[in-house]
Amino acid sequence: MIISNIPYRTAALVLASVVIGSTGTMQTAAAQSVEQFYKGRTITMLVGTSPGGINDISARLVARHLGRFIPGNPNIAVQNNPGAGGIITANRLYANVERDGTVLAKFERAVPQLAIQGDPNAQFDPMKFVWLGSLSSYADDAYLLIVNANNPVKSIDELRQPGKSLNLGADSSASSNLIFAVIAKEIFGLNINVVRGYTGAATLFLAMQRGELDGQFVGLSSVKSGQRDLYNKKAFRALMAFGRTTRHPEFPDIPIGRELTKDGNALALIDFAELPFFMALPFAAPPGVPADRAKALQAAFMEMCKDKAMLEDAEKIGIDMSPLDGEGVLKMLQRVAGTPKDIIARYNAIGGEKR
Repeated sequence: MIISNIPYRTAALVLASVVIGSTGTMQTAAAQSVEQFYKGRTITMLVGTSPGGINDISARLVARHLGRFIPGNPNIAVQNNPGAGGIITANRLYANVERDGTVLAKFERAVPQLAIQGDPNAQFDPMKFVWLGSLSSYADDAYLLIVNANNPVKSIDELRQPGKSLNLGADSSASSNLIFAVIAKEIFGLNINVVRGYTGAATLFLAMQRGELDGQFVGLSSVKSGQRDLYNKKAFRALMAFGRTTRHPEFPDIPIGRELTKDGNALALIDFAELPFFMALPFAAPPGVPADRAKALQAAFMEMCKDKAMLEDAEKIGIDMSPLDGEGVLKMLQRVAGTPKDIIARYNAIGGEKR
């Protein structure tokens, strides 16, 4: 604004009017109700993995239903941002998006734990996100080692014998499929070759169908939702499971990880590695979202999880619905943060690039 050629009194009045106008605009924005803010808006839902896997499928499920429970009924659009096992999306949500409640994210379950582990690529504090909750606490799920049904290996015991081995696919160090494949190899002594470089369960299933891989570690709900036809045709065989303290009722004859060792340190490591399963499908907003909108988003998420249409939709696509609220997710992360440093150091070594 140029005021040098007008009288001082006039200039002062102009400046005052600008200040008053700006203040009025800010007060109007601050005075908006949650419903007024969201009405006619579109929320962006970030997903840190490629389309087709459980993270993408669950994000799209939430995108279809959550808006009905947020005051103002905004639309929700999913945006995939694959890379670094979901770390890129977490970093982006933490520091490079609007903090007004118009950007949310579906995280890969292991990502929030990375900052606690001290991963230098994890440029976020998981305790500061606004956690909406998790669709699943793994009550009726399991993290399975599956192989193609025509694979000659029929049991875990065979993988401790010479001459039999499996090529298992995996993502990056942030991914559960890598961590548990290496635990099976290094802690249980199974004859497993870990093949890295894949991006998401969907690409791993394609590699299995092409014969590039014998199998992978993957969630039961991920198989049922992403590969329902193949699952119903019994195209896969499960050999063991993580993410449970007892055997899954659907697989009473396959062991869980805790049965395969009696070593106390190994069991402590498995306990730490499995913690993310109990907040298996987490959703978050960035830090700093206005308190009223944060509460509305958290309440909407839990209301959505009880909705009949949502539950029917989830069942159709094979999602385990055993929700955990935002406070529950935060408590789970606090439990992770309390893990002894030597256990975390051993866990970090398992996911190291040298493997």
